Amino acid sequence: MSSPLNLRVAIVGSGPAGIYAGNILSNSVAEAGGTVAIDLFESLPAPYGLIRYGVAPDHPRIKGIVDSLHEMLNSGKIRLIGNVEVGKDIALDELHARYDAVILATGAIRDAALDIPGIDLPGSYGAADFVAWYDGHPDVPRTWPLDAAEVAVIGNGNVALDVARVLAKHGRDQRTTEVPDNVLEGLEGSAVTDVHVFGRRGPQDIKFTPIELRELGEVPDVDIVLYDEDFAYLEGFVPANNQLKVMLRTLDQWRKKPAGEASRRLHLHFYHAPVAVLGTDRVESLRFERTAPDAEGVVRSTGEVREIPVQAVYRAVGYYGTPVVGAPFDEKAGVVPNVEGRVTDAPFAGLYATGWIKRGPVGLIGHTKSDAMETITHLVADAQAGALEAPTVDADVLSLLAEREVAYTTWEGWLALDAHERHLGQTHQYARERVKVVPRDEQVERSLSGTLAQS
Repeated sequence: MSSPLNLRVAIVGSGPAGIYAGNILSNSVAEAGGTVAIDLFESLPAPYGLIRYGVAPDHPRIKGIVDSLHEMLNSGKIRLIGNVEVGKDIALDELHARYDAVILATGAIRDAALDIPGIDLPGSYGAADFVAWYDGHPDVPRTWPLDAAEVAVIGNGNVALDVARVLAKHGRDQRTTEVPDNVLEGLEGSAVTDVHVFGRRGPQDIKFTPIELRELGEVPDVDIVLYDEDFAYLEGFVPANNQLKVMLRTLDQWRKKPAGEASRRLHLHFYHAPVAVLGTDRVESLRFERTAPDAEGVVRSTGEVREIPVQAVYRAVGYYGTPVVGAPFDEKAGVVPNVEGRVTDAPFAGLYATGWIKRGPVGLIGHTKSDAMETITHLVADAQAGALEAPTVDADVLSLLAEREVAYTTWEGWLALDAHERHLGQTHQYARERVKVVPRDEQVERSLSGTLAQS
């Protein structure tokens, strides 16, 4: 009979992928009759990853996910160590020396590239950078140029829809959300009148969700504009599921509505493949090639070229994984190479991956849970088979961080920062649930004061 497991595990990244992995690991080892100490490393002072810094502030439904993640971290089974960048403040091999296994859950926060001429012109932006700005990420500039009247968003997924909605929505209608004050000031001064969303495929291939689409139609003083030519290929099409059926019905209802008189318009274009961004000193227009489905439904080029005047372009064509110094990385796929969560060509035994850094930036929260379960199942099996290397350093990792004068944050510190942000919201002139603290040093200061108060 094998001896009970007694593990120390480091997880890099405190978004949903990392937190779910820690929670599943804790439960799995307990069920096996063993014990596990889990440290969750986060490069930012606050937890939750893209749930905090990648979701539009007018999404109230995200609160349920945050509550669930809060409960997992508040259980005491996982120790949060924030404001620590693995590869900079501590090396990956130094984690290996202190833990039986290391799980990479760094996610994907950078924009995927769109390789067309002119994409680097002033006025051309990555959607991820814009999302980070309006979500108050501490490591991006505090201001954003919103001087364009006509704006293009390239992409047909939820991120594209979020970006388009935030751009089209009047700043006054975002006053009660979690949007930071500097962002609200920028949005209220926006010059936008028309936002154009372009997809290479047709309406039947949209990657939105019904909720996202419905929210789009509820934006005050914004008309949704669709084009009959984009729906000509839907005759005889049978939706594969009820979700798509609902969305196509919604689009059809909007298409048939008479023109409105709103001060802003959000245009949804389909069958437009971007060819080039045009302009001399900055973005002036976008060139597209019109596409169409063939008999098998595969989208093909038609040879028809169009140019649409815009003064800003946002590419929302996907995210790209965040590598960790010392770990292998597939530059083409933007992921850590792995087989079901076991990292291949790893520098040491016991290196795993989960979430978007494992499988790419696809799937929703439910996929993240099942993804973590797969990785943890292999980790526990490897531990039971004696395939992991025991730590060679017994000292607590916090002593090393203290020796290097790294101002790490804790769960108690996050509770203090969270309480402070909620207080700012309650006393704000627009009465919000919270007002995010944006500067990193202020986040750290608030968190450290909370940690000291608990000690």
